[in-house]
Amino acid sequence: MTNDILAKAKNEFGAALARLEEELKKIRTGRAHPSMLDGIMVTAYGAEMPLVAVGTVSAPEAQLLQITPFDAGNLQAVASAIRDDQSLGLNPVDDGRVIRIQIPALTTERRQQIVKQLSDKSEECMVRMRSARHEALKDAKKATTDKQISQDDEHRLEKQVDDAIGEMKVKVEAVLDAKEKEILTL
Repeated sequence: MTNDILAKAKNEFGAALARLEEELKKIRTGRAHPSMLDGIMVTAYGAEMPLVAVGTVSAPEAQLLQITPFDAGNLQAVASAIRDDQSLGLNPVDDGRVIRIQIPALTTERRQQIVKQLSDKSEECMVRMRSARHEALKDAKKATTDKQISQDDEHRLEKQVDDAIGEMKVKVEAVLDAKEKEILTL
């Protein structure tokens, strides 16, 4: 019983970290990366579709993204979807065959704003982890009340959950430090 509760908590911690890493991939660093456009949804063929379903995204140069739609008829829809996403602040240019997006260099002020976004993302991750911790401790308390585990097992489980969240917090900080260095490096 205690192993199940601990495994579930660790799973939740890992999921929160994985989500943070996915969110951080979308944050611009001044260098072009195809994953910057992962969240873009394009209206094509009468439905909302992810960008990767309507074209290929590549980064032929450090400051350039290139999107090649599978169907040239979707060129304008792809360009509009990218232009309409205000969080990216990108201006796609199409030549009738491919879409090119020049990634502007980040100003020092913009870099500082992005670092602030990082702290918000990390706090969201920690809130998810604390919520998972709370659920695990609640499950342990319920198991003790239902006489499925002893109080000693409950206290041991509490310590194991706290140790696990401590390890994940170190990993979160390492991921954030690496991303912050990447952003602040000119």
